Amino acid sequence: MSDEQPRTKADADDPLKVESKEHEQGKSEIEVKEENLPSRAAAVHELIRMEGEKELERDWVALLWSAVAAGLSMGASLAAKGIFHARLPDDPSRFFIENIGYTFGFIIVIMARQQLFTENTVTAVLPIMHKPTPRNFLILFRLWGVVLLGNLIGTGLASLAFIHMPIFDDNTRSAFVSLSEEVMKNSPSEMFANGILAGWIIATMVWMFPSAGAAKIWIIVLMTYLVAICDLTHIVVGSVEILYLVFSGALPWQEFFYPFAIPTLAGNIIGGTFIFALISHAQIRNDMSIKSKAAKLEAEKATAKAKKP
Repeated sequence: MSDEQPRTKADADDPLKVESKEHEQGKSEIEVKEENLPSRAAAVHELIRMEGEKELERDWVALLWSAVAAGLSMGASLAAKGIFHARLPDDPSRFFIENIGYTFGFIIVIMARQQLFTENTVTAVLPIMHKPTPRNFLILFRLWGVVLLGNLIGTGLASLAFIHMPIFDDNTRSAFVSLSEEVMKNSPSEMFANGILAGWIIATMVWMFPSAGAAKIWIIVLMTYLVAICDLTHIVVGSVEILYLVFSGALPWQEFFYPFAIPTLAGNIIGGTFIFALISHAQIRNDMSIKSKAAKLEAEKATAKAKKP
């Protein structure tokens, strides 16, 4: 790109600087122009990878506060869903209407650009797939750990606020309990399987953002509504619900971790990273490899032509 600058020694020595082929070549940015890449999918891939590198290199304190804010914002999903559940008549239409409320937390978090763990199962993973070095893996695990911790702190604070602050009436509080207990009816294997599909859908949503333009908010609504009506498990939204049961005394602490958190977290990571991100990266890697070989062949032809008398 026209504004490329050589990578300095300070950059190379920075433990939070993501290792990439661009840095090795002295480039300061990832090429994201579609006309310079082999396919539209490659342009989307590189845009997400560039965003992932920025997230991986952020200060951990900034990440933590952003993740706490996201956890708090996710409380809006339970609040809206509970209000709809308490006030709508008990008929089949209630299920489809109340699950619109599930999308509210995602809209707030994503449009406000707060840190959500399940977004980072694809965004932050692409730079590591591009160059899977030990340092890059350490940076990824640092990001995941900080963001997950912040999200859980935020969801815990939201749950406590819903219990102890005089915000909701008794019918709405009963709805919170009822909705949360529905999640706990899943067995550990169901939590895990549902988490895989939820992780895959959220990763798909992230992949669609670069092409969404002004329709981004509708992509968020449609994809997260799909997660809701399929009764899938999501580590952050689910934590608001399950911690509400824990803090209200309806559920022992250990049941938050198992059967809920551990299987759901594993499923979200596998769905977002090991299925969606790996498959998406595989197709782009092949495109980029073909382009690289073609560029190398052209360079060799040019060199050979220049050597002719």
